[in-house]
Amino acid sequence: LEEIADLHGVPAGAYNIRANGAAAARNTTANIDIVSKEDKPGIDIIIKPGTKKESVHIPVVISQTGLNDLVYNDFHIGEDCDVTIVAGCGIHNSGDGLSQHDGIHEFFVGKNSKIRYIEKHYGQGDGKGGKVMNPKTIIHLDENAYFYMDTVQIKGIDSTMRETDADLKAGAKLEISEKLMTNGEGSSANVVSRSVARDDSAQLFRAKIAGNNACAGHSECDAIIMDNAKVRAIPELEANDLDAELIHEAAIGKIAGEQLIKLMTLGLSEEEAEEMIISGFLK
Repeated sequence: LEEIADLHGVPAGAYNIRANGAAAARNTTANIDIVSKEDKPGIDIIIKPGTKKESVHIPVVISQTGLNDLVYNDFHIGEDCDVTIVAGCGIHNSGDGLSQHDGIHEFFVGKNSKIRYIEKHYGQGDGKGGKVMNPKTIIHLDENAYFYMDTVQIKGIDSTMRETDADLKAGAKLEISEKLMTNGEGSSANVVSRSVARDDSAQLFRAKIAGNNACAGHSECDAIIMDNAKVRAIPELEANDLDAELIHEAAIGKIAGEQLIKLMTLGLSEEEAEEMIISGFLK
């Protein structure tokens, strides 16, 4: 808990601690409620409108070898909130079996709310079993909402696949900072961003990969730009070993006219054709 949630004791405010696939401790407040799901593993976190300067801690710890833990956590955040949410998972595997945690977190953020979301991953143990984490984050931001997502894979994780999807309404702002460590010879990292910028929105994708051993790194930014939007892609590759192989790819452009024409000949309007192309691009 100290590594993944900066906890040295029982946290203040609302919290839910999950250990080896089951609830271990929980506390709610007057403004933040936590309810167990009835149809699948996980919790609903309900934050009342106007809640400010409060926090929610929802760490997961696994110390059982051979455990495959899947959890669905939904955050329902009212309007005009200012809240910090601290998640993260720590795996201690001293056995031969695979220990895995897959967390699917979905956020529904109300108008004018400000959310700071921190997620840390950490693995340890002297066994031969693997330590795997596959987080998925889905973010829905209402008008003028702000969401800052800070994720760190500290060390000790053998394999991870992170997926982040977001949709923003007018005036909303999303910032994502992700730090990933893979150690040892033969490690690899693949970072892929796909986005669509519309109306007067602006996007910035900055990726830095440092190869300190015989490893492979790849980053890719693909963006469709429309209307008066702006997109920037800033790659940085740092090779500190002769056998580090690092690649960056970036493509930014508008929807091809021939794609629209082809779909419109099938009976779609121009708007319907655009939405079909965007939908396929973001899958």
